[in-house]
Amino acid sequence: MSPLLWCSYFNQTYAPVSPLVILTVSCVCSEWYLNGNYLVVFVSIGVILPLSLLKNLGTPQAKACMPFHCHVYLFFTCSVNCIHLLLSHTHSQEVLMFTSCCVTPNSSMCTPKYFVCNSQTAYTIPILAFAFVCHPEVLPIYSELKDRSRKKMQNVSNLSILAMLVMYMLSALFGYLTFYNNVEAELLHTFTKVYKFDTLLLLVRLAVLTAVTLTVPIVLFPIRSSITTLLFSKREFSWTRHLLIAAFILAFNNMLVIFVPTIRDIFGFIGASAATLLIFILPAAFYLRLVKSLPFRSPQKIGAAVFLVVGIIFMIGSLTLIVLDWIHNPPGSGGHH
Repeated sequence: MSPLLWCSYFNQTYAPVSPLVILTVSCVCSEWYLNGNYLVVFVSIGVILPLSLLKNLGTPQAKACMPFHCHVYLFFTCSVNCIHLLLSHTHSQEVLMFTSCCVTPNSSMCTPKYFVCNSQTAYTIPILAFAFVCHPEVLPIYSELKDRSRKKMQNVSNLSILAMLVMYMLSALFGYLTFYNNVEAELLHTFTKVYKFDTLLLLVRLAVLTAVTLTVPIVLFPIRSSITTLLFSKREFSWTRHLLIAAFILAFNNMLVIFVPTIRDIFGFIGASAATLLIFILPAAFYLRLVKSLPFRSPQKIGAAVFLVVGIIFMIGSLTLIVLDWIHNPPGSGGHH
């Protein structure tokens, strides 16, 4: 489930970013090919589907390097633009010009706060949970390690997750210090409203599009393997079945991209439900159920029980807040900020 929704996230990213790249290069505003939905379909058929039909895409090490370097470049772009705006004498004019189109200016608009609580806070932790639960390449990476051991794999996982967490947090920090409460869900789009035709932003968009295009086939592989193992485990390999499964997955993801308004709605709901199950509830429940050697009042099982209860409370609370936000600010109504 997680890789499938992760695949839809990449396609969802492609839809709004690709028209901005073409618009920056061509400066043409009214052509049909600037429709992000068309671009997603064309790239899915012309690039992603042929790559998805391969039997092997190479080593997970090479596949993991490109998205990480893309995030490093995104952080670099956010930090450079933030510092430039803060040091520039036109910073207040540019930011106020942007915010005046979106919200009513007030005295606290450009005042940083340590903690901000609004209708969007309910999406924060579910989105982080969803981002870190999608690791379909763990087993292939383990198979590539020399002198494999549980401790070494744990170190690899901890280091990779820590590196990505630092990139996410620093990018979000610089984005917030640039636009404060008016930062949007998609940071690159927020910068675009200040820098209309910026070379650095154009390059980071191209990096994002390249990473997205090459990562979707990687994420699609474990999805297809799971479907094949579940439904066709006793049958021989078939190119027809190989093609049809890939085409069905891409078609389903493209439908999500076209009909779901924002990435945040997908990430928020799935992060609060499926990701919470995978991170909190199921591991704690399996530990309590399967470990028979320890008494129930042992510190380990008490900790697992607390972990289970916290997961249930978190899931119910997050889903409730997200549904209430959907009721008061329907997706696509423009009520979100």
